Amino acid sequence: MTALALARKWRPKTFTELLGQDHVVKALTHALDQGRLHHAWLFTGTRGVGKTTIARIMAKALNCTGVDGKGGMTSQPCGQCPACTEIDAGRFVDYIEMDGASNRGIDDMVSLLEKAAYAPSSARFKVYMIDEVHMLTSQAFNAMLKTLEEPPEHVKFILATTDPQKIPVTVLSRCLQFNLKQMPVPLIVEHLETILQSEQVKSESNALRVIAKAAQGSMRDALSLTDQAIAYSAGPVTEAAVRSMLGTIDDAYLVRILDALSAQEGSTLFAIAEEMGLRSMSFSLALQDLASLLQKIASAQIVPESVLNDWPEASEIRRLVNVFSKEEVQLFYQIAITSRADLSLAPDEQTGFTMALLRMLAFKPGGGGNTSGNSRSAGSGNAGDGNKSTNSINTLANKPASIPSANQGVAAMPSSPVAKASLATASKVESEISKPPTQAIPVGQPNWFDLMRSLPIRGLTQQLAHQTELHEWLDSDKGILVSITTAMPQLASEESLKRLGEALEKHFSKPLRIQLVDGKAKTTVAKIDAEIYQEKRLSAEEMIAADPFVQELEREFGAKVVSGSVRPL
Repeated sequence: MTALALARKWRPKTFTELLGQDHVVKALTHALDQGRLHHAWLFTGTRGVGKTTIARIMAKALNCTGVDGKGGMTSQPCGQCPACTEIDAGRFVDYIEMDGASNRGIDDMVSLLEKAAYAPSSARFKVYMIDEVHMLTSQAFNAMLKTLEEPPEHVKFILATTDPQKIPVTVLSRCLQFNLKQMPVPLIVEHLETILQSEQVKSESNALRVIAKAAQGSMRDALSLTDQAIAYSAGPVTEAAVRSMLGTIDDAYLVRILDALSAQEGSTLFAIAEEMGLRSMSFSLALQDLASLLQKIASAQIVPESVLNDWPEASEIRRLVNVFSKEEVQLFYQIAITSRADLSLAPDEQTGFTMALLRMLAFKPGGGGNTSGNSRSAGSGNAGDGNKSTNSINTLANKPASIPSANQGVAAMPSSPVAKASLATASKVESEISKPPTQAIPVGQPNWFDLMRSLPIRGLTQQLAHQTELHEWLDSDKGILVSITTAMPQLASEESLKRLGEALEKHFSKPLRIQLVDGKAKTTVAKIDAEIYQEKRLSAEEMIAADPFVQELEREFGAKVVSGSVRPL
């Protein structure tokens, strides 16, 4: 015999068993106790919050006859009379549940309304429950308006929907509306603990917390996930088993990511992303959980008492509060939520996730904000200095000389002697660095770095090309054998290697085979380009700092060049 699903087995039978909807229970029980009953109710809310359950309890409350068979309407149905037991079993003839998606046409509605005119077979009221009522056609809605407004005395309507915006206002105005709330995580955890104790299944609190978060406010989803976790674990429901089942990321991964960002360790971020990929974790959920952790850190920075001691990550949150500035946490949060929406546009989820981490590593908050306390941003200052600098530039707006923008970089003041000298220096630096620090190139072997820059490739294939180093080049009459190493093995997919080989074969117009050999590339196009950029940036900063006009602004008006804001062209 198959076991009954937890969501069905533990469906509340009375108002007192119903969780998380106290505002609805209070209104309905008072109405039943005082005998002030409306003829139509509309329950709205997301899936799994109790709409159908309340409808069944309401049907029992309207038709309960008590244990002795002489009772009347009550807010506490007995659960033992024929009406209560048959409604629970789903075979009460005067309680009709309809699916608005399957019975959505005008013919279905006309048939329902014709039957509504007849008195109930054995009950006090004939109760019609229409689920997902927003799926009805406009003609069906119009057909039910009159009956919904003035139904026979023995008929009650209960409507339920997850999308009330699609219901005509003419229908809304004829019903008492109740918006059911989503279930909070602590309430779901508490309920799951009670159920698992009754089911004699051992569990970890953190495992139930992960399930509750994944349920996103739906108690039915939480119970379904618990059923799945019990089957998956084949024993105690542990946090590790639940995370593996759901593909969610462990909080330890999130903390490692933030520690790597604090230490500016790009290689560690790549290693973490690679490890997550090997464990088939959901990168979308990872960004969601990372954003959630960053929100808690931001809250703790403003309101320290917002961190609850029963959080598993409470100690780490209190530590990370002093690691990042408020501006950095806000920036990381924004990157996390926007990158999650962009994952579908990335070549694959891991690439999109890695790029999100790289954005967090590369971007820094601007110096114009108020960076106080534990700010790690270079160039931060008080608000007064920022205003002073702004006013100084506004004052000089009408001067013949133009104020250089931080984004104009080395091209900001081409007429300046210092600028000309710096441009010459930057050009010399680029020409020197662009030559790979290797021995002379053997005869017949191409300049690998120039070759990788010139190939007409894009996307992941281009990223792979810029992260490779030539290991061996064998050119024979039969074709060319190219052996390479790479600094980022995660980019070297079979498809990327194939496309790189095809581009090289087309370039040399002869058969070519490319193979990846063991080893870590030390000198790559990406590394050389980064060194060139760094040298040009430093040269641009020196140029800006030495320019007489900038020095005049600093001397006379207290203006400041925001450190890190100068970008070379």
